[in-house]
Amino acid sequence: MCLCTLVRSVGLSDSKYVLLEEKVAMFLNVIAHDYKNRNIKFNFMRSGQTVSQYFNDVLKAILRLQGVLLKTPEPITANCTDDRWRCFQNCLGALDGTYVRVRVPAIDKPRYRTRKGEIATNVLGVCSQDMQFIYVLPGWEGSASDSRVLRDAVNRPNGLKVPTGFYYLVDAGYTNGEGFLAPYRGQRYHLSTWREGGIPVNPEEFFNMKHSAARNVIERCFGLLKIRWAILRTASYYPIKTQGRIITACCLLHNLIRREMPMDPFEFELNNTPIPQPDLGEEFINTVEPSNQWSDWRDTLANIMFNEWQANRGVGGNPP
Repeated sequence: MCLCTLVRSVGLSDSKYVLLEEKVAMFLNVIAHDYKNRNIKFNFMRSGQTVSQYFNDVLKAILRLQGVLLKTPEPITANCTDDRWRCFQNCLGALDGTYVRVRVPAIDKPRYRTRKGEIATNVLGVCSQDMQFIYVLPGWEGSASDSRVLRDAVNRPNGLKVPTGFYYLVDAGYTNGEGFLAPYRGQRYHLSTWREGGIPVNPEEFFNMKHSAARNVIERCFGLLKIRWAILRTASYYPIKTQGRIITACCLLHNLIRREMPMDPFEFELNNTPIPQPDLGEEFINTVEPSNQWSDWRDTLANIMFNEWQANRGVGGNPP
């Protein structure tokens, strides 16, 4: 089993009475099915203390694999053949925030309460074009804005690194500034809008349509993550710090599955539910601020994309 080999490589081993494979199986049963300690005790005929100890041992081992399992970003190049991405040269992927329900002490509930009234943590996720996580930051209170979480991620010593000259696609809730390309506000954007009919009538609408088609990858990542790991669909009883670690571990295992399985069985359910690493340089963006220069570049890019599309339509092409 690939996962067992990996966790063994970072120091987890058999115990006197429990094999490593059994420890991993207990852990996977908990996160995949949201089984409680009593369920695992019964299924594996182990004491509650044993289940708890080995759950935490496996969790810590998986977190030590971040350097192995997190995806190294690869920029879109001029020879990209994917129609969703080829317009966005030097793009590294997409990012967004999602809420995961948590249990916290009563005194902390106001900070974790979202606009919809749920008690949740705001999780920042950054993913590549092939739906693998590049960076994950759980733990922020549900009341925190996405922009605030992103600023924290960029400013952390081991946080999100965005090399100068490269960027991620973000939604309209974020600032359109260097390193983070947002859509135009006040223009049609979401894919569902375009599926209802109609074609873009100006560069801003066309840019938003292409932006939405590409950035949708992070929404699919989050959707697949919550379909696969039942523990992320309900508030667990673990301490809040442990709940954050579980979220990170689920993202790492998501990456492992994406790499090892040619076909992901949960992707069908998602669809029916509403190379050498490149050198990216050593200069990184350390602020998340609006930029007139960046907005001008977006305008230029939008016009180029719209003009190319109109030219293709003129010779019988179809809208992308």
